[in-house]
Amino acid sequence: MEQNLKIARTMLPRLAFGRADNFNTRNDLILSTDGDVRVHYAPFDYIETKARLVVVGITPGKTQAINAIEAAVHALKRGLPIEAALAEAKLVGSFSGALRCNLVAMLDAIGVSNHFELPSTDELFRPGSTDVHFTSALRYPVFVGGSNYNGTPDMLKTPCLRRIVDVHLSEEAAMLPNAIWLPLGPKAEAAVLHLVKSGKLSRKQVLGGMPHPSGANAERVSVFLGRKSPDRASNKTNPTTLLAAFDRLRGQIASLKGGEA
Repeated sequence: MEQNLKIARTMLPRLAFGRADNFNTRNDLILSTDGDVRVHYAPFDYIETKARLVVVGITPGKTQAINAIEAAVHALKRGLPIEAALAEAKLVGSFSGALRCNLVAMLDAIGVSNHFELPSTDELFRPGSTDVHFTSALRYPVFVGGSNYNGTPDMLKTPCLRRIVDVHLSEEAAMLPNAIWLPLGPKAEAAVLHLVKSGKLSRKQVLGGMPHPSGANAERVSVFLGRKSPDRASNKTNPTTLLAAFDRLRGQIASLKGGEA
């Protein structure tokens, strides 16, 4: 965490100058580059070390980064210390709306609520909760040709991106050794499995194969949950893969003992 604070102490004061919505055009906020890949600073340094569940996306998008910057700057102007400002900024990454509802429904269906002895995993997301840590395979916002990074080029084959995984995501794995890790989508899952291969995480801790809970992925979520019959799924959905993932994940959760992974 000290390394995080060192980066934040250098970068956060810079955010107080200029508009948040053009942070990705400022050279003084660039952390690294590789061709047309640019990694910019935004305040996603905070790590919830008490978390029992780690939710991993690909990378913060521009909108999410702007919201985090505005929250951090506002916190600093109120006189909060840097770590408290980072914690407030990280709150903007909390899931809400349909995405959160889908996520909770899938976690409950595979038995995570029972594993944590909760009526529903919705309890993990209650205001002020320290049970969930939201993060990304690439902690800081990544842009390719000025656009949000979508998984191309491969983060594990792009030196400046792989370093983020090897340094920052590995740090989070070391600080959350007993949590359940939930990567959202195949790109985030590849990064988390990279940590497994590196010996930073146990494979049993990683819930791979769950469909992304976004509203745009509604059909795959419905098939996964059994709300939609497999024979009614469109050609864009592979019911066999989803149902196999459901059965595997339920078995994986059932095999975990006690309240920790």
